[in-house]
Amino acid sequence: MTEAAEWLTQFTMTKPKRYRLHDSLGYRLSVAARLQERRLDDGLRPLGLSRITWCVLLAVGNEELLQPSEIADFVGIDRTATSRALRQMESAGLIRRQTGTDDRRTTAVYLTDLGGRLLAEGTPLAVENNAIMESRLTPEESEEMRRLLQKINAGEDIALSRL
Repeated sequence: MTEAAEWLTQFTMTKPKRYRLHDSLGYRLSVAARLQERRLDDGLRPLGLSRITWCVLLAVGNEELLQPSEIADFVGIDRTATSRALRQMESAGLIRRQTGTDDRRTTAVYLTDLGGRLLAEGTPLAVENNAIMESRLTPEESEEMRRLLQKINAGEDIALSRL
């Protein structure tokens, strides 16, 4: 074997496998999520809503979560981001916060009429956005996708500073 052939053999045996970005699961998940997010953002923007404010409206209006910590857990953002979002939403007239009567350290969050109206207006947009992605899969594939994503996310700390 020539010296060049030996080098080539050694190089190919020790050469690390190439990372192929477009073949990676993370990249493909990220692209799918960004497409979904962009469609939702485009639909919510005319209503004056962001994804975080939309998720908070869902938490309070649909899930009937009242405590900021419950809202943070539902949305998947940290407490600081939740506090900031609630402050902004209160200033915009979407929610109201009420200090607890028995324990002044507690706060309950409620939708205002405006917040309820925007929740009702945004719901068809979110449903349609979800239907676009789901239309590309069979019902069985959609269920399997949910199961696999839940498996991937299991045990992870999903509290984010932003969505």
